[in-house]
Amino acid sequence: MASTIILENSTCEPANNTVVTDGNISSCNITMDIISTTTTLPEPSFYPMHYRIVGTTFQGLIFITGVLGNIMVVIVVTKTRSMLTTTNCYLVNLSLADLMVLVASVPNEVLSYYLLGDEWIWGRVGCAIFIFLQYLGINASSLSITAFTVERYIAICHPMKAQMVCTVNRAKKIIIGVWVVACIYCSPWLFLTKTVPIFYKGHENMETCTFALSREHYLGYFFADLVLFYVFPLLLSCVLYGLIARILFTSEFPRKMAKEGNPPSDSVKSTNSSARVQVVKMLAVVVAVFATLWLPYRALVVYNSFAKHRYMEPWFLMFCKTMIFINSAINPILYNAMSVKFRRAFRRTLSCQKKNCQRGPYGSVAGSTRYLPSTLTTATTRLASCRVEKLQQV
Repeated sequence: MASTIILENSTCEPANNTVVTDGNISSCNITMDIISTTTTLPEPSFYPMHYRIVGTTFQGLIFITGVLGNIMVVIVVTKTRSMLTTTNCYLVNLSLADLMVLVASVPNEVLSYYLLGDEWIWGRVGCAIFIFLQYLGINASSLSITAFTVERYIAICHPMKAQMVCTVNRAKKIIIGVWVVACIYCSPWLFLTKTVPIFYKGHENMETCTFALSREHYLGYFFADLVLFYVFPLLLSCVLYGLIARILFTSEFPRKMAKEGNPPSDSVKSTNSSARVQVVKMLAVVVAVFATLWLPYRALVVYNSFAKHRYMEPWFLMFCKTMIFINSAINPILYNAMSVKFRRAFRRTLSCQKKNCQRGPYGSVAGSTRYLPSTLTTATTRLASCRVEKLQQV
């Protein structure tokens, strides 16, 4: 745990229920609980140079990409008025949660590759705060995915109800609730960690960040995380996205609009036809990325919770952690790759920052030509087009 608690296991089995985690290559350190006059202190152990280079390179690139990408999502949505939708509010919240995971985890993980054994240098307060922030970001991210999954389902499958339920103000209240729930759920981590002295031959005054209790006391917490923040969001996403796909791939969506007094025009039908494929692809990618990138870590936790000898191969540990970091960094890339609207907003924001330009009331560059909506469409077509635009939003 000296580097991070994201993987709460050890490279070797500790004695006397003393739990140490993440990163020893050859031998366990010895704490004050088990040191005696007859104990031979272990030799100092470091990660091999090639291990350090691989970890630093890949995780460093992920960190830079993720931090810049998530910051750009926040800037694009908050600075572009046309992007301020309910769905994008949830995406901004997701970016903030992912940003917290990256900042609280990756620098310490890279730093641990160059420290002795499982040494921790940030003290007792740093141990509690970093662990708390890591879990807070992870759980808030999962809750954000659940929130905008439900919002997308309501917006597409129940468009009349969405006019009252899917509002920006309501989204902001739900986002506040997400962070309150995540903070309350993660608050025990402020008290479930501690620092203890560690001893290596020729080194003094060192400590490690570890569990305050024996590992068995944490199994319930780990499985609650697995169910609440992985299994449940994944199952819910599969069910709701399946219902959304059924609406998009059948004629039910046009019928719903017609039933509600807003029959789509021919041009809207054509746009809707191409939007179906794009939206369903996006939904499938969101579910697949979330499930795939978290699967190695979740599977490792389940296996090590029941295995007599835990699997702690260092390269696999790095792989699991790197997948989690990628999950926190990849969303802005997905938005640009699969959303034309996001891609245009990103370009416009970047070009405006270079030119130091101002934006008009519709989020366009000041001085550019704008057309009034009334000159482009009738009222009925405008309303139908807005519904299709909901489908095209990320």
